[in-house]
Amino acid sequence: MSRRIGILGGMGPLATVDLMTKIILNTPAARDQDHVPVVAWNVPQVPDRQRALAGDGPSPLPAMLEGIAHLNRAGATCIAIACNTAHHWYDALQAQSAAPILHIAQVTLEALRSGMQGSGPVGLIATQGTLQARLYQDLLEPAGIACITPDQEQMAALFVPGCYAVKRGELDAGGRLLQTMGEALVAAGAARLALACTEVPVGLERIHSPLLPLCIDPTLALAQACIAHWHEQAA
Repeated sequence: MSRRIGILGGMGPLATVDLMTKIILNTPAARDQDHVPVVAWNVPQVPDRQRALAGDGPSPLPAMLEGIAHLNRAGATCIAIACNTAHHWYDALQAQSAAPILHIAQVTLEALRSGMQGSGPVGLIATQGTLQARLYQDLLEPAGIACITPDQEQMAALFVPGCYAVKRGELDAGGRLLQTMGEALVAAGAARLALACTEVPVGLERIHSPLLPLCIDPTLALAQACIAHWHEQAA
């Protein structure tokens, strides 16, 4: 069967489009037919992941499972989730999917292991839910990669308003707040920054942040894993 990438998106919509754009731009292609076939479930009516993890809102799992079911019916042979925090429910999603689901933190670790992302401690720009779930720390630290995380004041003053500004389409304002968040992590000793929320690269790229050369983009790592899955069928 010909391979086809499924994207569970809508969390948020711009982040989903960013993943699709990075798949397209990083695929070696001379014509339309050389590109990766993608089917996306970009339905944003998924309950807020951060509020659910804080015990202040409904679980997003039923809505995400609906998307997974549609992607499987659409013939996805591999699924990518265009949201880091959603990976808190990764095991439950994979249990209901015939197609394997790529794990955004795992593909990021593989990108770091490639040696092309520099060295030194990694500052994590991520939601509170992603940080508390240790989505990245529990993979990176056993691999010898130290993680630096923001404090609660930085999360409240910089990350949260920056993330939600991007979700509202206020990309410049959001990008500036997220850049300040990154600068604080660099000041705390981070040699590299993992953009471990899919809104973050959207904001930083919009303002052409000077921090970008230090950044590891999990969305890009996920896009590259999608491309690799597609190309494996020709091997």
